[in-house]
Amino acid sequence: MNDSTLTMDLADTAATEALGAQLARALAPGLCVFLDGDLGAGKTTLVRGLLRALDHTGKVKSPTFTLLESYAISSLNFPLYHFDFYRFTHPDEFIEAGLDEYFGQTGESAGVCLVEWPDKAGAHLPPPDLRIALAVVGEARRARLSAGSEGGRACLSRLSVAAEGLPPAT
Repeated sequence: MNDSTLTMDLADTAATEALGAQLARALAPGLCVFLDGDLGAGKTTLVRGLLRALDHTGKVKSPTFTLLESYAISSLNFPLYHFDFYRFTHPDEFIEAGLDEYFGQTGESAGVCLVEWPDKAGAHLPPPDLRIALAVVGEARRARLSAGSEGGRACLSRLSVAAEGLPPAT
């Protein structure tokens, strides 16, 4: 790892969920996290692991049709928003849906935005603090985490310490 990227192999669903759990411990208010990858790459699985680590016991599904799932987690002092823009046919749908109000918030009450298919919203989204690219490699997955801001680098630093038990990419 350098100070702005981390790459690791994820052998199975449990490893993807474990990465999500480690990410849960590294979050800070106001972070914007892009989740990139093809269908089935593990984006929602990663979010499920993150939410389970935060003691969320309800169902975790990709908000493909609702665009947004909002979570108030008692162990966090800030809300967590899970977006999925897969069904957008034009980036302006982001503005038309009024989703811009969730991004760019500051202060301790600012939420964390986890965004699947961010490219579908185009330039309407702010740059990510952290980008997690998931790729299918045979039967496994590879995660490449890249920081895009000081907040993202701090998150990645906390994550790399927490993820020392996970295998590095080969």
